[in-house]
Amino acid sequence: MNLETALDRIKELETENKRLRTELEYYKKKKNAGRKKHNEKWMNSYNDFAIKYEKGMTISEIVDEGTISRRTAYRYKSFFDEINKSTQTEKYSD
Repeated sequence: MNLETALDRIKELETENKRLRTELEYYKKKKNAGRKKHNEKWMNSYNDFAIKYEKGMTISEIVDEGTISRRTAYRYKSFFDEINKSTQTEKYSD
């Protein structure tokens, strides 16, 4: 291997390194999949579910409206039940 070949190889590796750093930055900034934090959008969606559920709509009826998935509806119901359970406990402990 002579000096020119080595310098060419170094340029190739530097170019590849730059590309990989750019790719790494992309993955560092990428949002992870899965459930989102309880942000404003989540709270609005949950509150909409809770109002409908409290008015007597079934989970199937809420899901059939098409705004949330069946899995999300059951997740919201679980959260709803947990809140109501803790609220009931507080009422009886006073």
